[in-house]
Amino acid sequence: MVQTQVGDRYEIKDLSLAAQGEKAIRWAEDHMPVLRMIKERFSLEKPLRGVTVGACLHVTKETAVLVKALQAGGATVYLCASNPLSTQDHVAAALVKAGIHVFAWHGMDAEGYYRAIGNVIKAHPNVTLDDGADLVSTIAKLKHGEGGAEVEIVKKVLEKKGDWWSSVWGGAEETTTGVIRLRA
Repeated sequence: MVQTQVGDRYEIKDLSLAAQGEKAIRWAEDHMPVLRMIKERFSLEKPLRGVTVGACLHVTKETAVLVKALQAGGATVYLCASNPLSTQDHVAAALVKAGIHVFAWHGMDAEGYYRAIGNVIKAHPNVTLDDGADLVSTIAKLKHGEGGAEVEIVKKVLEKKGDWWSSVWGGAEETTTGVIRLRA
């Protein structure tokens, strides 16, 4: 089991990796000019003010550029990993330092993975961003009273019964597999 650092609104591997992550994110920003322009515009207009975004994506330097653009637009962002093996721990640390709520670390086990999803759901997101549909399908399972080991892990995080779905009014799924899963 991997040791993690837990704060008020994060669970990551090592916060001391933030400087390395900031450097990686700057490199990605330099190579993603369109998102950089969107971030600049969003920082002026704040079109996402008051919106909570729940994202279950690969936690990489490229994803960091996206979520920082959403944050610049006024969104409060909660991010968990869509793949336990793709998380870049230094990027996760840098995002926490930047005010993004991150629940991800490289080598997550199943319990940590679903605990992270539970922490994103607990934030009552208005918009979901998903890669593989684990976030949205877990919200749907909660709504329809479905069970399973992963749902039980999420319920422990949520601590109480609640309406975890009515706050969601939009979302995006990144993969064909996720879309097929949502249609099933």
